[in-house]
Amino acid sequence: MARASGCSESASALAAAEHRGLRLPLASDFTSSPAVGVSATVDGRHVQVGGPYLLHQEGATELDVAEQWRAEGAIILHVLLDGQVIGALRLADEIRSESRHAVEALHVRGVQVVMITGDAEAVAASVAADLRIDRYFAGIRPEDKADKVKQLQSEGRQVAMVGDGVNDAPALAQADVGIAIGAGTDVAIASAGVILANDDPRSVLSVIELSKASYRKMKQNLWWAAGYNLISVPLAAGVLAPIGFVLPMSVGAILMSLSTIVVALNAQLLRRLDLRPETVVPTNSSAQRADLDPRAAVDADQH
Repeated sequence: MARASGCSESASALAAAEHRGLRLPLASDFTSSPAVGVSATVDGRHVQVGGPYLLHQEGATELDVAEQWRAEGAIILHVLLDGQVIGALRLADEIRSESRHAVEALHVRGVQVVMITGDAEAVAASVAADLRIDRYFAGIRPEDKADKVKQLQSEGRQVAMVGDGVNDAPALAQADVGIAIGAGTDVAIASAGVILANDDPRSVLSVIELSKASYRKMKQNLWWAAGYNLISVPLAAGVLAPIGFVLPMSVGAILMSLSTIVVALNAQLLRRLDLRPETVVPTNSSAQRADLDPRAAVDADQH
């Protein structure tokens, strides 16, 4: 089953099993259901691995140890053999330092951070508290993530959604700004308006800095073009002719070309921006949190 799933966690499980010299029987009829789990036929028996939705679907009961693990913020998967629970797996998310710095930097910029995750309440609460995430939605099925984005928008918020999986595609499309991780699935990338070249969450801040710098350049170029027209056009039209000054047409043409060059050169200054994540969000920075405004950056399962 691990070979068939193809995810990074499965690769780790395979490596651990091979290191211990365990026999790895081949699986057939492999199926995967988002937010439910995986199943396959192994040595003629039906094996399933999944979370609480799988247990509910099969009418099974979790092991007693699950409550203790859940209280410790662990992700719990149960293993079923022919519909009967035979074991459980305890998983834990390792929170990346980049995520911590990204959340802190978003707070400094007055952005509220919201997490939408399929993890259990205890797991989501633990991660949210550790990262100081303002708000979270736990136990959300993939098809319901877009509804949570709609809920935030109905509260008058502008929502930027960050995601990387097939399950995030509808929410990415629903958000005001969809930001897809470059290493994510093709479906997620196709649904997003912005695609990050790497999986560093601090790159979201790079997108914000680039958009702000571009907007500043737009205003600068607009004022330059408007100022040029307000001054040069009346002069070329002869507004000062009564006092003996007329702007020659050849000079007006040169000034028009010069205006275009100035606007183009000013726009080229954007190339000087250093948008590397480690530059935009230095890991040694520790600024205090600013007051929040009605904006929300939604992070879907990106710990």
